Amino acid sequence: MNYIEVTVTASPDYSDILIAELGELGYDIFQETENGFQAYITEDLFAEEAVQELLERYSFAGSFPYEVKAIAKQNWNEEWEKNFEPLLISEKVSVRADFHPKPEGVEYDIIITPKMSFGTGHHETTTLMIENQLTLNHVGKRVLDMGCGTGILAIMAKQLGAENVLAVDIEDWTVENAKENAEYNGCTTLEVRLGDASVLEGEAPFDLILANINRNVLLADMPVYSQLLLPNCPLVLSGFYTEDLPMLQEKAAEQGLTYESMRTKNNWVSAIFRKNGH
Repeated sequence: MNYIEVTVTASPDYSDILIAELGELGYDIFQETENGFQAYITEDLFAEEAVQELLERYSFAGSFPYEVKAIAKQNWNEEWEKNFEPLLISEKVSVRADFHPKPEGVEYDIIITPKMSFGTGHHETTTLMIENQLTLNHVGKRVLDMGCGTGILAIMAKQLGAENVLAVDIEDWTVENAKENAEYNGCTTLEVRLGDASVLEGEAPFDLILANINRNVLLADMPVYSQLLLPNCPLVLSGFYTEDLPMLQEKAAEQGLTYESMRTKNNWVSAIFRKNGH
């Protein structure tokens, strides 16, 4: 299926707001530009009227010019390769494409070919999630990665010593891409599954759950995360803004999860919660 690229001209102050709003409309991939950002949505979900209505709601802040372009799935690599640069996270984790040389002196090296999937590490939420992962014990653990995108967090979990990793995403092409990336990184035992939280029914509990999705999905799936998490084990969330944190803290508390800490970058948040118990 083809994708629609919407290029929006906006100041940094309003880019984050508009990205969050477009996320609610089904746009699932975003890329910053010098003058704003690009948002991507599958052709079947695209409605230009919805984009116009959204931008008009923020007309009080000025004009937000935009352009629309169709992008064939097979051309996606060409699009991201134009701007994809290798990344170093916390001076420990290298995230690169296979055409970049491996840097010297890093502890962890992840090769990502994102294709149509979200999660190269360049978005704040992915970086924050990895920074939080580096603080948690993965050795011998059973880990769940919800909304896995490229599979970068699941691959990070394996490199940090996780014994059993399950990655889940709702898009078939994302699942395909995550499997490919797992193979690139030698994660032959990493399982990637198509679906939402409903495909977890009957699963054994996890020692660690990672979920980098969006606020509404996190709120809706919090009971599932709590049910599948072993006592005293961490849940790491991202995909939301600082102003959304109290809402997530309240929902987590209702499900027996205690808030521990958070990291922020450009108003994006990754927070760690822990399952109550003994």
